[in-house]
Amino acid sequence: MNKEKQNSIHLATPFAQTYFHGTKADLNIGDFIEVGFKSNYEDRQLKHVYVTSTLNTAVLGAELAKGHDRERIYLVEATGDIEDDPNVTDKKFPGNPTMSYRSVHPFKVVGEVTLWHGRTPEQIQAMKDGLEKLRTQGLNVILD
Repeated sequence: MNKEKQNSIHLATPFAQTYFHGTKADLNIGDFIEVGFKSNYEDRQLKHVYVTSTLNTAVLGAELAKGHDRERIYLVEATGDIEDDPNVTDKKFPGNPTMSYRSVHPFKVVGEVTLWHGRTPEQIQAMKDGLEKLRTQGLNVILD
């Protein structure tokens, strides 16, 4: 097998990097989270799918997602290249301590975290109120 062909083969492995995706969408194992759907946070479609390597950040994402459905945390695998999320790494947290990433490629749902501890309704509402205040000031913009 030539080296070019060998490098293009993607083998399924139990050691593939998994990420977390917090949302209120009802997904199944094997589904793909991809661009083209409405954002969890803004009334527009984004050009990237956002994920994290930390459960706490995914929980926060699910808690802040729009909608009234149940909060969900999915384990996902990348299907293409990923990059640091510039919304947090460049603007708020140099060095990416939230371990937040994004990709133009889909992420495959490989599992769901069903037991996790979130914030109180009052804490979530305070965060949503703070984000809304920033939004009205034009300061809470997703760099997509």
